[in-house]
Amino acid sequence: MQAILFDLDGTLLDTLDDLASSMNAVLTARGLPLHDNESYKYFVGDGVENLVLRSLPKELRREPMLSECIAEMRAEYSRRWNHSSRPYQGIPELLAALTSRGMSTAVLSNKPQPMTDLCVTNLLAGHNFAAVRGARPGVAKKPDPAAALEIASEVGVAPANWLYVGDTATDMKTAVAAGMRPIGVLWGFRDAAELCDGGAESLIARPSELLELL
Repeated sequence: MQAILFDLDGTLLDTLDDLASSMNAVLTARGLPLHDNESYKYFVGDGVENLVLRSLPKELRREPMLSECIAEMRAEYSRRWNHSSRPYQGIPELLAALTSRGMSTAVLSNKPQPMTDLCVTNLLAGHNFAAVRGARPGVAKKPDPAAALEIASEVGVAPANWLYVGDTATDMKTAVAAGMRPIGVLWGFRDAAELCDGGAESLIARPSELLELL
């Protein structure tokens, strides 16, 4: 293995509180039912559009409600993104160890590109990623492998020589589709069963275990 591609939310960063409070603010303003953080673990991970869709009552999952709530969620999150979000315990040490070993690292998220850049720059300051990619117009989101393959090409490492580290089935499916080795993390938003169903080759319970795999 020569390089590692990381998911962001639920893998490198614990962003759940800020995502949940942002979406709940949108729902509160409209007098709609709120959700707890455990529910939001299953709403996030596939882009802001799907987060909003899953959060709304079924009878309201239509236009123009969806577009309005997506815009409101983006606005709320832009104000709250750094209230509670932080790297998971052991992540800064893991990234430092990977750098010392000469491993290339990159980030691929379904979070919009501007927010992905903001979170990485501020919450993972001090680590130099070879590439950071979020959701962008014209590029299919995970589990489509297009962005992962784009990163591999840009970094100059063949897909077969990458580990892909993530916390959802979406990440594992992305890895499989891209020809990378899928590694599931158990400290994130989803459980072992989902990761295995998605194609995880290995599961790790602590960031330091990734070094043991290497």
